[in-house]
Amino acid sequence: MIIYDRLWETMKRKGISQYTLIHKYNINEAQLDRFRKNDIVKTITLDRLCKILDCNIEDICEYIEDEE
Repeated sequence: MIIYDRLWETMKRKGISQYTLIHKYNINEAQLDRFRKNDIVKTITLDRLCKILDCNIEDICEYIEDEE
């Protein structure tokens, strides 16, 4: 499972709020909701966030093996 807990940490570290992502960078609120729920996210959105936050993909998400 891919989780996005690191996104919120990186945003805090970089001083970028959800409001800024929505209103300045036009990131859809529904996309942010998907991040909160660890749901399906488009790679183009991940790419945009890496550019906006000036970070690497591992600063946004991580893979955790599913428990069986």
